[in-house]
Amino acid sequence: MYFTEQMTYMDKMMIFTLENISEAAQWFWSNTGDHTVFALHGQMGAGKTTFVRELCRFKKVRDVVTSPSFSLINEYRLPDGGSIFHIDLYRIRDEEEARQAGIEDVLYAGSASFVEWPEKAPGIFPPGTLRVWLEVMPDTSRRIKLQSTS
Repeated sequence: MYFTEQMTYMDKMMIFTLENISEAAQWFWSNTGDHTVFALHGQMGAGKTTFVRELCRFKKVRDVVTSPSFSLINEYRLPDGGSIFHIDLYRIRDEEEARQAGIEDVLYAGSASFVEWPEKAPGIFPPGTLRVWLEVMPDTSRRIKLQSTS
């Protein structure tokens, strides 16, 4: 079961379950255009890491996709030699600490980058960052909303 709706030019929404998360990943990649930086918003347990894992699987990443809670940045290799970066700012104090950890450099490098807890360092994101809102619905399905910042 899933539901999609186009809200405005760059606001799009889909409701999915964990059983059809692969369809949600396909929908995501077909609706993100040229965006490379994705700010993942959602409460603890909303499924941010699970969704990134499925997005990587869709892109044929062979690396094990895990939460970067302690490493801060995980890099996953794509079959074409490119990379997908998965970043977790939960343990970051502020923007300066994120910069010192090299996170801002990764965001401006041009590779696909998924950032959990972006509100911890909002000033490090490049123009055109796509905000991705994940929310658990009362029936345990997930709502994903894409919102452009430009």
